[in-house]
Amino acid sequence: MKLGIIACESFERGLEQLTKDDQDIVHKEYLEFGLHEYPEELKKTVIEKVNALEGKVDAVLLGYGICNSLREVTSEMDVPTVRLDADDCIGVLITPDEYEKERNKCAGTMYHTPYFARMNREWFEKEMERKMPNHEEVGIDIDWYLDAMFNGYSRILFIDDRLGNEQECMDLSKQFADELNLRWECREGTLSMLVKGIAKAKELAESVKRDRGDPCRSQEGPWQESGR
Repeated sequence: MKLGIIACESFERGLEQLTKDDQDIVHKEYLEFGLHEYPEELKKTVIEKVNALEGKVDAVLLGYGICNSLREVTSEMDVPTVRLDADDCIGVLITPDEYEKERNKCAGTMYHTPYFARMNREWFEKEMERKMPNHEEVGIDIDWYLDAMFNGYSRILFIDDRLGNEQECMDLSKQFADELNLRWECREGTLSMLVKGIAKAKELAESVKRDRGDPCRSQEGPWQESGR
């Protein structure tokens, strides 16, 4: 069996932990988080990355949720692919059911995984420079930019993935919450949906291999899956 992984870099910590020394996985590639800002570009990119693995792997785990543009994306791929079954990376890391509970508890929440906590203020400064290169001329600084971006938010919820450096990431998250005058809360995350996604992708790869070896079975069956 040969399995490929194309995923958002926000999942790199978890996927590297779960796939360490896994001989079935022959290709791993993590794409920049910034692609999420451009849904159609994200869709185009993941399709190209997955299709580039045709003939090299039996199946692919697509390490993305729906992310605005990827609901039916596996139907456009030339390689059997499993997508993670959640709205986005937060749904993956706390499960869709828990995500819904947190949304109902506080709609104005910024979710901080360790990945997002490390991005911190500096990432937003770079985004401001990129999107508003004339910000100094119009009198806009990073404090104004962040206040405008997070207007209506009331909390930051840190999701502890238990993969190391928890205190460092928590401290960064708390600092960001303090700078924005938001209350800070913490909860445990889970890697269960990543584990399930890997297992589903391996099942799909085995199925593809069986079909390939049986001339009586179609090679064009409905192999695309979302990861359910």
